[in-house]
Amino acid sequence: MKTLQKTLFLASFLLIFACSSDDSSSKDEERPTISIDYANGFPQGCEELQRGETNTFRARVTDNEALASYSLDPHHNFDHHTHDDQIGDCELLPLKSSVNPWIFMENYTIEGGVQEYEIAIEITIPEDIDTGDYHCAYSITDETGWQSRTSIDIKIVE
Repeated sequence: MKTLQKTLFLASFLLIFACSSDDSSSKDEERPTISIDYANGFPQGCEELQRGETNTFRARVTDNEALASYSLDPHHNFDHHTHDDQIGDCELLPLKSSVNPWIFMENYTIEGGVQEYEIAIEITIPEDIDTGDYHCAYSITDETGWQSRTSIDIKIVE
């Protein structure tokens, strides 16, 4: 009988202290937001960018808690693929194979646990890349790992 009492006491003790009633910590269930649709957002949908020119790629990002990192990935769309997060549709050139496509993918850290940030990345478009249809893809990640992205149709011209 004493063994049963000790077992019940130990089980009760574990149940009381194993369950937490601390409601002060809440889960972040919101994705960060990303927007290019503002006065300084760049590039805008269907914009033509020239090889050899330097541009500042800009997007506004926000989060309910804290931003952590972002990336920029302009890539060719010679095969006419789409993204589930794509903004707008532009008239596409005929399908083609790439010979020397623009390849740029960089990740950046956002310091200080800020909730708002403007991405501003200055890039010179190489003079020797293939011209044609491209996507400009932005991605943002918050400190808890939520991610959002958006892509815009652009054209690289001579």
